[in-house]
Amino acid sequence: MKLLVYALRLRALARQAATWEHLGPGSSQRPGERCCASTKAFVTRIMRPDDANVAGNVHGGTILKMIEEAGAIISTRHCNSQNGERCVAALARVERTDFLSPMCIGEVAHVSAEITYTSKHSVEVQVNVMSENILTGTKKLTNKATLWYVPLSLKNVDKVLEVPPVVYSRQEQEEEGRKRYEAQKLERMETKWRNGDIVQPALNPEPNTVSYSQSSLIHLVGPSDCTLHGFVHGGVTMKLMDEVAGIVAARHCKTNIVTASVDAINFHDKIRKGCVITISGRMTFTSNKSMEIEVLVDADPVVDNSQKRYRAASAFFTYVSLSQEGKSLPVPQLVPETEDEKKRFEEGKGRYLQMKAKRQGRAEPQP
Repeated sequence: MKLLVYALRLRALARQAATWEHLGPGSSQRPGERCCASTKAFVTRIMRPDDANVAGNVHGGTILKMIEEAGAIISTRHCNSQNGERCVAALARVERTDFLSPMCIGEVAHVSAEITYTSKHSVEVQVNVMSENILTGTKKLTNKATLWYVPLSLKNVDKVLEVPPVVYSRQEQEEEGRKRYEAQKLERMETKWRNGDIVQPALNPEPNTVSYSQSSLIHLVGPSDCTLHGFVHGGVTMKLMDEVAGIVAARHCKTNIVTASVDAINFHDKIRKGCVITISGRMTFTSNKSMEIEVLVDADPVVDNSQKRYRAASAFFTYVSLSQEGKSLPVPQLVPETEDEKKRFEEGKGRYLQMKAKRQGRAEPQP
C-alpha cells in the first residue's frame, strides 16, 4: 500500500512538472488556472538520432511538427480562455517558412509561439525556433514561421467557433494583422484547386527528369496521428510531406540534402482517422544550388463509401544539396519533358526569382 501511495505521488508530481513546462518560463499562471491573457507558449526538447538524417542534420519535418505543436497549444489555450463551448484549434495554413540554419543531433530545440492577430474565426501564431548547443551554450535562430488556426467545436467538428479577441499594444499591430489575414485568405482561395492533378508513375525514366525522382508514400491514419476530434494533426501531415520531398531531392542529386524553406502549406480539408493518405512529390524547378519540390496530399476514406478521394493539402518545398563538410553543392539541372512539366518549371522559376528579389531587398542597407 505504501508503495502504491508513493507511486501515485510521483505520478502527480510528474504531471505538475509537465504542466509547468508547457506554461513556459516566466509564466505567472499556476497549473489548473485559466488565463485569458496567455498568448505565449514554449516547447523544448533534445534532438535524438531518430530525428535526423544519416549526416546528423535534423529533418525539416521534425522541426515543422514541433512548430505546429507549439502553435496548437497556444491557439487552443487562447480559444478556450473564456467561458463557452470548448474547442480545439485546427491548423489551416502555414506561411512560408525558412530554415535559416541546420540543427544537429544532441542540440536542444527551443520553440516559442505567440499569438499576433485574431479575426472572428481564426488565430495567427508567430513561431521562432532556437537551437542550443548544451556543451558550449551557443544559441542560434533556426526557423521563423507563421501559422493560422481555426477553433473547431468538440461537440460538432464542422462548427467553427468565434475567437476571443486579443489586446494589441499598438493600433498599427491590429491593422497590419488584418492585412496579413486578408492576403492569406485570398491566396488560399486561389490555390485550393490549383493542384488538382495526380502524380502518375512512369516506366524507365531518364535521370534528371521529373519522372525519375518523383516519389509517393502511402500512410494509414491511426489514433496516434489524430487530435481529440479524430482528425490528423497538421504537424503529422507536414512531417510526412517533408519526408517525401526529401526523397525526391535525394533521388535527383544523390547527395546529402536539407530543407531550405517551405512555401505556404494550405490545408484544404480535414483528414479523418482511418483514411489512407497518399503523399506525392515531384520536382518542379532547379536553380544552380536549390531544388523546388511540389508535394500533394490526397485522402481516401476507405471506410466511408459516401465520400470520394479528395485533395487534403499541398505545398512547395525547397531543398539544397550539401557536401560532407556542410557546404552547398551545385545540383543537376531538371529536364522537363511534357508541356505541363515545362509550365510548372516556369512557374517555379518565377517563385524563385520573386523570393530572391525579396531577400536581396532585405539585405540592402537602408539610406
